[in-house]
Amino acid sequence: MGRLLHKQLAGIELAGFSLAGEETTVVAPEYNVAFDVGRAPREIISIDNVCLSHGHMDHAAGVAYYFSQRNFIGNAPGRVIVHIDLAQALQRLMDVWGDIEGHPSPGTIEGVEHLQDVEIRRNLIVRPFNVNHAASALGYSLIERRHKLKPEFIGKTGPQLVALKREGIAIEGTTEVVLLTYTGDTAVGRFLELDFVAKSRALLIECTFFDPEHRDRAVAGRHIHVVDLPEVLAAIPDAQIMLTHMTHRTDLRQAKRILEGVVSSSDLERISFLMERPPRNERPRRQR
Repeated sequence: MGRLLHKQLAGIELAGFSLAGEETTVVAPEYNVAFDVGRAPREIISIDNVCLSHGHMDHAAGVAYYFSQRNFIGNAPGRVIVHIDLAQALQRLMDVWGDIEGHPSPGTIEGVEHLQDVEIRRNLIVRPFNVNHAASALGYSLIERRHKLKPEFIGKTGPQLVALKREGIAIEGTTEVVLLTYTGDTAVGRFLELDFVAKSRALLIECTFFDPEHRDRAVAGRHIHVVDLPEVLAAIPDAQIMLTHMTHRTDLRQAKRILEGVVSSSDLERISFLMERPPRNERPRRQR
């Protein structure tokens, strides 16, 4: 049995695990994308694209194992997308592991900057953006580009549309649908002002601290405290929101009670917790 929890957020199937200081990784299998690698659980090995939010060990420790295991089972080399300032350091890490193992593990480490789109497949991109955490930390939005007939051409026949295209007239416009945004570790910051982030259908965002006495710790570590959530909710009004990166010291039932006193009842309905397990009577039974 894998250790990742299987979830659905705004119609997107996810598998993930996130405990502060231990491991964070979230996989979106339908889109062939993972956000952070954690310790490289088995569910991530088949995913071709890993978007690394930053270099802290609980998010990035499994990079070398990810590349090595893909090579071991005969998969094509994978790709890790990371802030450009960390790309060379990760490549040095892979070179050292090549020396240790006696052979290199093929794979691509692609350094990117704020708002530098990366194609995942036709009409599907990830858009990185700066977040408010460690140096060189990024969040990512998964965006689908859809082509739609421009209003002025609606009602025209097929032959008429073909004729217009032959004349070099663009009959279609492109719209962006922001399927999912993943922030990694971050405090609230200017990324909440980004138009595409605000339009997200689904948001995976950390909320590390819930205890009132830990407000200073959240500020010092550039993490989100539960009292920051109303600002997030106001900035991203239509998203289904899943909270990640809680600590071992926070009891989930207590966190829910605190949350109820911080956000409105309508906003509460669109918030869930990645690490909330289903009731025992709803869990799949193990096969004997």
